Amino acid sequence: MTDPRPPLDPRLVAELRATAAAMADAARIETLRHFRSDALSPDNKLAAGFDPVTEADRACERAMRAILAARRPDDAIVGEEYGTVPGSSGLTWVLDPIDGTRAYLCGAPSWGVLIGLADAEGPIHGIIDQPWTGERWEGGLGAARLSAPQGERPLGVRRGVELDRATLMTTFPEIGTPDQAAAFRRVAGRVRLTRYGLDCYAYGLLALGQVDLVIEAGLQPYDIVAPIAVVQAAGGIVTDWQGNPAHGGGCVIAAASAELHAAALAILAG
Repeated sequence: MTDPRPPLDPRLVAELRATAAAMADAARIETLRHFRSDALSPDNKLAAGFDPVTEADRACERAMRAILAARRPDDAIVGEEYGTVPGSSGLTWVLDPIDGTRAYLCGAPSWGVLIGLADAEGPIHGIIDQPWTGERWEGGLGAARLSAPQGERPLGVRRGVELDRATLMTTFPEIGTPDQAAAFRRVAGRVRLTRYGLDCYAYGLLALGQVDLVIEAGLQPYDIVAPIAVVQAAGGIVTDWQGNPAHGGGCVIAAASAELHAAALAILAG
């Protein structure tokens, strides 16, 4: 689908991409400082249940916000740990300092740092960064690449896979409400392979052509704005479960092709 928005000035594009990269670099320092540390102790955001947050989450977001304050003070910010700061530029940075804090606490390298950039129409740029493995997905504003210790490669979703041969990912087996979980299980019953627990890393794998579908529920904007930009830059499709824009969060489906997207949406609808 052609983006109807007029192109941005190349100098602004370079500045925005450099700012996002600087935030990702700063986030690596703060997240790796605490990862697999015996001293790391989580707080719980919930009175009932467990929604962890750590000093690593907070320090990472503070570091990213400091870069924005210095480089892009007129941009708005939406962040998981420190809320919303209004702006006047028409651009909003959407930050999740550690997407997958539960995995982070377990020492599993499936968490990531999410840096999204949106205008009034939705996401225009995103980074999914995995500091421990050194992998960085960048999509939007002319970028569609994975940078890793093994080298750099272009992003591109896998094509020509029918639903019964597709690989599906989600974060939690107990996805969403009972009705949403039942809808997910209907799709899972039709694909070849379903895997769980990779948080934002699953969207990176979709953009890399390794998996074909990601279906989730209960997302916040900071969970999905950056992955949308990355998956779309790779040629994939991301919507809510009704086929509408998904950058507001909620129930989200990301697919490698229009055919897979349509097939999975029909099953989700029952």
